[in-house]
Amino acid sequence: MKQLITRIDDELHARLKARAEAEGRSMNDLVTEALLEVVAHTESHADWKQRLILDGRIAHVEPPEGVPTLDEIEELSRGWGTTVTEALDWTRGER
Repeated sequence: MKQLITRIDDELHARLKARAEAEGRSMNDLVTEALLEVVAHTESHADWKQRLILDGRIAHVEPPEGVPTLDEIEELSRGWGTTVTEALDWTRGER
């Protein structure tokens, strides 16, 4: 058996602790069950989003024609990190 150590904010910790107490079980048991559900979940992010759209739980808005999608922007900007960082460093040095 392995021990998992993770950092969570105080509010989440308090909510987990309160829920575990309300259900009469340990926080370890509650968190272990939650993690098991996460890894057992096989729905992709895209499938999850599509399901929520079909259920009417979130709205889907098509971007206007000619506006790149986030995926297209990400692909176009791939590799910019170093260039942008160097440009920012250069401009900061000019001040």
